[in-house]
Order: sequence, then structure tokens, then C-alpha cells
Amino acid sequence: MCDEKDLARWARSGLNRRQFGALTGVAALGACAPMAGGAGGGTAMPLTERRVSFATPAGTMDGFFVAPSSGRSPAVLFWPDIASLREAKRNMARRLAGRGYAVLVVNPYYRDVSGEQFSDFADFAGNDGFQKVSPWREKLTAQAIMSDAKAAVGWLDSQAEVDTARPVGTQGYCMGGPFTFWSAAAVPSRIEAVASFHGGGLVREGDPMSPHNTFDDTQARYLVAIARDDDAKAPEHKRILREAAAEAGRQAKIEVFAGDHGWTVPDSPSYNEQAAERAFADLMQMYGAVL
Repeated sequence: MCDEKDLARWARSGLNRRQFGALTGVAALGACAPMAGGAGGGTAMPLTERRVSFATPAGTMDGFFVAPSSGRSPAVLFWPDIASLREAKRNMARRLAGRGYAVLVVNPYYRDVSGEQFSDFADFAGNDGFQKVSPWREKLTAQAIMSDAKAAVGWLDSQAEVDTARPVGTQGYCMGGPFTFWSAAAVPSRIEAVASFHGGGLVREGDPMSPHNTFDDTQARYLVAIARDDDAKAPEHKRILREAAAEAGRQAKIEVFAGDHGWTVPDSPSYNEQAAERAFADLMQMYGAVL
């Protein structure tokens, strides 16, 4: 999981905003590029998008919604990383929508702030992002995320673009990784595909709400894509996750990828296009099979 030491290292590396901007541009290109798999049959399609907000027990959650402009599509609940809503994440959602999914990217910090707080990861890394979000993150307990997920799925199911006869998928990045597990446990009757990309805190020893303890509470299929540097720090976690999934009878692909933490996110300094595309292909394979 990324931490303040990572941010300091990235800042010292000299990766500047122009380079970050170029990486964000890769996401924009990816949003338009065809790829096999998914409900849309692999062809990019016209999209509709809008900023949205809806009620939760804790207040008003806001986010970004994008979907094919015609017909009804299976829904995806998208949990962003620590830098939250920004253009890189919107472009990732557009790419998914272009494959035939109705995608809601939520603002997990809505209890404190609304909308975009950082224009890109360079903005987050260079302007004390960790210190800014720290008090917001403290509120994102398992119980809080499960409540949010119920509200988000309920909102998705009320949208004309969503096919409620088909299951919902959820995917998350960095701190959003565990949120996907809790989301599936909160709405097991709807969420049947779960994807965590370089998720932090999936194994929390002694915590009954540790994500790895929630497999029994769901009916979902899982994709857990682990960063190689995260694996080096906690090599036993993949075994614990695999054993927990097997014991619960859940189908789960749990794999270490050739990329460091953040490798799937185009405005991350760790972005690795080849490994990111392989992770995206795995995601499309799972969504195509389940949703």
C-alpha cells in the first residue's frame, strides 16, 4: 500500500507534473481503445456521463457515472485510490463503459468534502495529500463502507441505464481494494464480481472484519491483483487469501503482478502499461463470465 515514504521517494525521483500529465493522457487514449471482452463485445460505443449525488445514512455521496448511451448494462461500483475522484479515474470508468458497463465512481471522502480534491496524483503527492486525507480516511471503517455500498448499489439499481436483472461488479484500487470485499459482503444478493488492484489491508490479523474473513458472506467471484512490492512486504498474505477463499468455496484468482503499487493507474508514477493491460484483460474476463 502506498505511504508517505513512497510519496517522498516519488517526489525525489523528479517525476514532474508534465510526466504525470502524459501518463494521464494514456488513460484518455485507453478510454477510446477497443479491447476484447466485456458486455459490449469489445467495441467502443457512444457513452453518456454525468456527475451524480444521492443520499446515504451518513449524508450525500457524490460521484461520476458513465454508461453506454443506449440500452441497459450491468453495473459496476468503482472505488478509487487514495487520491479519489480525478480525470484518470474518470477515464478508467469511461474505458469500462465503452465495453458495455454502467460505471459509478464514488467519492469515498464525501463525509468531509465533495467532488475532486486533487487534479492528478502529482497534485496529491506534491501538496501534502496524505496529511489532507488522513482525517477523512479514518472514518472509512468496514461498517461505513458497507453502508455506503448498500446506498450506491441501490442508486445504481434505480438508474435507467442499469440492467437490474444482471449482477453488479465492484473494483477498487489501493485503499479501495478492501472496500470491494466489504461491498460484496454488504450486498451479497447483487454484487457477484469483486476486483482488487494493489489493494492495501486485505489481511488484518485479529480483525473479524478483515477482508479475507468476508469470503463466507458473499456469493462473488474474485480477482485479487497484488503488486510485487506489496507482496515482498507481506509474502504470506496471498497464501492466507487463497486459503480463505478455498475454505469458503469462492472462486478467486489471486496473483502477484510484475508491477509496483499503483501499476494499474495511468497517472501513478508506478504505472506499468504492459502489466496494467494484463490486469485489465483479467478484469474483462471475469466481468464477461459473471455480469
